[in-house]
Amino acid sequence: MISAIMQPTFLPWIGYFDLIDTADTFVFLDDAQVLKRSWGVRNRITGQNGETFLTVPLTGHSQNEQSTFVGTAIAADPKWSKTHLATIRHAYSKAPYFAEVHANLEALMSAGHATIGALNIDFITDTARLMGINTPFVHSSELAGIDGRKDDRLLSICRTIRSNTYVAAQGSAAYIERDLESGAFAGTDVDLRYHNFAHPIYQQLSDEFVSHMSVVDLLMNCGYSKALEIIRSGRRPLLTSADMRKDMA
Repeated sequence: MISAIMQPTFLPWIGYFDLIDTADTFVFLDDAQVLKRSWGVRNRITGQNGETFLTVPLTGHSQNEQSTFVGTAIAADPKWSKTHLATIRHAYSKAPYFAEVHANLEALMSAGHATIGALNIDFITDTARLMGINTPFVHSSELAGIDGRKDDRLLSICRTIRSNTYVAAQGSAAYIERDLESGAFAGTDVDLRYHNFAHPIYQQLSDEFVSHMSVVDLLMNCGYSKALEIIRSGRRPLLTSADMRKDMA
């Protein structure tokens, strides 16, 4: 079984959804620390007025390991969600699929999620289903017996869900491959591979294509029915640890 494990990002980029689609089981690392000014709480859109960041305000948050996605509250004042929706409306009101996507975002942001993890996970799971991705989701906070840190923890999760292949985001190679090829996965029964995704180009409202925006941009411009086909067009063969170490050298 192929697994992927990621923190629940806020309005993720399209490569995140390709990683979900690649896996047989996708694990939300929702008991990981959430950092202010990280992709866990903000992301980018681009429309009629160029690139804009959307950030979710947190409350009672401190920069320590206890500030997890599953336990960190969103600010109670609903003003932030109204501002987000207005910004998205201004950016994409002329986009072909604005009405449907904006209505879904409005329903999401008015649902009153208590934590940043709940908000992010609801958006990701709902969007995946609407695009036609059927990968099952698991929450790391609900798994028993998980131990270790960083790649040791990832290996522990893989063994708990009985995965024999783990597909990691390329950014994680910085710590997995730091001391040993394949890190904690070396010599184990779990085969480590790295996600390999080339960002596809699609029609945007701007004249010059801007990559690595939130998936909201793709949905507004191309719709749910076409999104998965476009995302899959960027998929490339998985990379090995040797491939990653060669690129890192």
